[in-house]
Amino acid sequence: MRTREFGALRRISWCGLAGGLAMSAPLALAQPGDGHAAPIVPRKDVEFLIRFGEKAPRPKTPGAIRLATYNLANLFDDVDDPALSGEDEDIDDAKPDPERASLRDTIALLDADVLVVQEVESLDALLAFRNTWLKDLGYEHVRSIDAGDERGIEQAVLSRFPITVAENWPRRPLGGTHPEKWGTQPNHEAGKPLVFHRSPLHVRIEVPGTDGAHAPYRLDLLAVHAKSGREGEYWREAEAKGVIEIARELQRVNPGINLIVLGDFNSEVSGPGVKQYLAAGFSDLFEGASTTHDITSHESGRRIDLMLLSPGVKPEVQPATRFVLGTPARLEGQSWREAPPPGWASDHYPVAVDLVPVERGAGQTGQ
Repeated sequence: MRTREFGALRRISWCGLAGGLAMSAPLALAQPGDGHAAPIVPRKDVEFLIRFGEKAPRPKTPGAIRLATYNLANLFDDVDDPALSGEDEDIDDAKPDPERASLRDTIALLDADVLVVQEVESLDALLAFRNTWLKDLGYEHVRSIDAGDERGIEQAVLSRFPITVAENWPRRPLGGTHPEKWGTQPNHEAGKPLVFHRSPLHVRIEVPGTDGAHAPYRLDLLAVHAKSGREGEYWREAEAKGVIEIARELQRVNPGINLIVLGDFNSEVSGPGVKQYLAAGFSDLFEGASTTHDITSHESGRRIDLMLLSPGVKPEVQPATRFVLGTPARLEGQSWREAPPPGWASDHYPVAVDLVPVERGAGQTGQ
């Protein structure tokens, strides 16, 4: 999603929409620098705008840590990047303060110990957001590395625990070349070698043992943001193969590794790219979820923000705690080019789960 056309956005009156419901009180957005004690958005006032997901986070499991993934929808700062120009010019892409405030309220409510995010402009932009809006939420450890995207967006991690490894593979070859057509249109990448559109980010989180009886728990994450667009399925398939190759490399070095591939896959579980992960031994976090679960993660009504679990980490994951946290969304059929509603933070919703940081499976070696 681009946030480029602010001047052309049509203003919406939200009173009278959604069956005549209106906000019952002014929205009390957090302000920059408020810190952990800042007021949370009074969600009862915007509940009619929460179309998907759960309206409140599930209680945290005692002794567990919470892991979440969240696409922040173009977290650009207001500093011009001289490396970007033309259609990728970023000077007018700064995320508005009301959206930043809503992001902050959602993140505070989520209370994830490890938060994987997508669509971050840079490490500097993320640190500025953390220092201003997420103050006192405990995210002392932050990593973000350029992923090779022409717009400059990348995946990143905010963690309350040390990050001991951070690496990625910008423009890593995936084998093969781009086809002649992008859907029915000529493909401007035709004939060029396939590479990661945005490299996955690998981080290793080390959770200290809590009582002296357990060794530190190491959690490895591959944060992805797959190529978007219906016509980009061939590219997503190639990227999935590339991420699986990296996962296999990590698993060869560390058998039993606690590995999770997570992020914005731009495809549902039924998509060809995601099916490759399942065939490679990963399992969907919401596998076996009842139909009463509202696990939609995008305002389009799709579930494209996923966590895929390796066999090594699955025993520590607590399925009863898995949830998608709903946030205000545009009304069904409303274009993303139109002004977002009050409390809007992103077109994606956070996906979260708790895991107990004590080895229950085969464990890891070689780290």
